[in-house]
Amino acid sequence: MKKLLSISLAAVLALSMAACGGSSSSEATVEEADTAAEESSDESAAIDGTVSVFYYTYSDTYISSVRTALDAAFDAAGISYQDYDSNASQTTQTEQVSTAIAQGASVLVVNLVDSGSDDAAQNIIDLASAQNIPVIFFNRSVSEEVITSYDGNGVFVGTDYELAGHMQGQLIGEYLVENYDAVDLNGDGTISYVMFKGQEGNAEAIARTQFGVEDANAVLTEAGYPELSFYDASNTNLYLVDQGGLWSSAAANDYMQTILSQYSEANGNMVELVIANNDEMAIGAITALQNAGYNAEGGEGTVIPVFGVDATDAAKAAIQAGTMTGTIKQDADGMAEAIEVISENYMTGAETFDGIDEANVVGTWRVNIPYGTYTGEE
Repeated sequence: MKKLLSISLAAVLALSMAACGGSSSSEATVEEADTAAEESSDESAAIDGTVSVFYYTYSDTYISSVRTALDAAFDAAGISYQDYDSNASQTTQTEQVSTAIAQGASVLVVNLVDSGSDDAAQNIIDLASAQNIPVIFFNRSVSEEVITSYDGNGVFVGTDYELAGHMQGQLIGEYLVENYDAVDLNGDGTISYVMFKGQEGNAEAIARTQFGVEDANAVLTEAGYPELSFYDASNTNLYLVDQGGLWSSAAANDYMQTILSQYSEANGNMVELVIANNDEMAIGAITALQNAGYNAEGGEGTVIPVFGVDATDAAKAAIQAGTMTGTIKQDADGMAEAIEVISENYMTGAETFDGIDEANVVGTWRVNIPYGTYTGEE
């Protein structure tokens, strides 16, 4: 949809101040104004009202793919919208929500920053309910108690997040059973692994960390192999977490470089398997492995199996190139489509879940978008 390029500079500056979310400056640059204009939809929308969408950060690759798909879906439906970058700050996001409400938002779509925080989610519900504005939380889990406290005006669109961990664990276990001797580089009969956890306290990260290993172990032991062994016996958590909570490639890359300085084939203690809670961390680990001479394109030389979650374009390209082994698809397009449909229902007075596959609806409060497995063979 053609964006608002004809509004006055003063209005654009004010809009960018509200949307950029991380700036404390009282003045906005022309570049920021242009960005704000690009984030707004056309005034001549076919459906009355505006949807305000709050992303925990634009820098997350998967979230960026949801944003692209959701913008396109709103454009196609003739719905006016405004995107906000909360820049990984819950305080910023809550302030942005207040601003959007004051500006007359019709629907709030929230990718919560403090995932797993009932207080943060309830605060947003309270702000919205005071003006009777529906809220759609998405991607980052919010409890049923918080959603249902809004009595029909709150919805969560996400996934059965435990399933991603189960599917990843099954995928890993089956791969190892088929390729055990090749993966066991030092021939000690045990596979040494590292787990990259995206964020402490995040329900998705917790489930993926747990079940990605547990389910792989179940497949291995059933086939007569020993369970996986975390590479660092002194780490009782059995994972490495992105301290910034961004599930970032940079965090995994830094960790992997440090690991490879001590754990190597030459020392007989090489990490033989990488499990990541998302594809960005998987890609970061692959970069470090490649810098150390592993995971060359085309599968030449030694390839350390790397598994992620999301099926981002970068991950699918890496799998096709032979540098990554597999991922669990989290359907960005499907999530965006469900959000658009529910937003439109709220704005037009239709039933909340009209147009949503009944098989994906949970009770009166939730829509689960199905996962899939991607290994480049589908």
